Amino acid sequence: MMWSNFFMHEEDRRRRAHGARKARMTPEHEGKIKLALLLTSVGATLAVLAVGTEFWVELNTYRDNGSAVCDAAHLGLWKMCTKRLWQADVPAGRDTCGPAELPGEANCTYFKFFTTGEDAHIFQRTTKKEVNMAAAVIAVLGLAVMALGCLCIIMVLSKGAEFLLRVGAICFGLSGLLLLVSLEVFRHSVQALLQGVSPEPPPSPALTYEYSWSLGCGVGAGLVLILASGFFFLLTLPPWPWGSLCPKWGHRAT
Repeated sequence: MMWSNFFMHEEDRRRRAHGARKARMTPEHEGKIKLALLLTSVGATLAVLAVGTEFWVELNTYRDNGSAVCDAAHLGLWKMCTKRLWQADVPAGRDTCGPAELPGEANCTYFKFFTTGEDAHIFQRTTKKEVNMAAAVIAVLGLAVMALGCLCIIMVLSKGAEFLLRVGAICFGLSGLLLLVSLEVFRHSVQALLQGVSPEPPPSPALTYEYSWSLGCGVGAGLVLILASGFFFLLTLPPWPWGSLCPKWGHRAT
């Protein structure tokens, strides 16, 4: 009986403490947090889409090769795809083969940087695996930090742990920065690939490159996450600094 009364008393104390924490968060404040979390979900979706797809950059050969087909390729952090396209399908007025979304004979392979440690070869050019691996690792770290930030905000909404709001803001800002750094490192990997011409025959074809929609998603994800981080930081500030700038708003906040 004594132990049962003790556990009942402890459970009642925890419920009262949880209710007090929830009571301190006004519906207006909770609504602002949910709006910022909605913005974060847009950035998270773009980040996962960018990291998981292989349309970061397109490599295109020139069409004037005296053949009815031409070669193009597109690659991302984990996989590359080479494509043989019909010249008739390429838009008129375009000097190079592509875009890579056109139907054609495709050959996709995953990079072996993390397994056997081999460099990849594309159009008689060799990747620089250290740079490619760095871009992939930084992107994955960005996703991991973003997931930690989401967990912090969920704890704020479900448990009333408002001190985690600032932690979540830091996580989202760091995640956005890591994604942008990953994009810059990937850009250097593309430059290294174009310069890594193999001296062995056959001769390397002339190439052009253009960044594609996956990389655009990564840029958007980084900017949105940094913006969401700023919103969460604003929500952690007390109302009195805003009262000096806008007395009416500050009076309502108090």
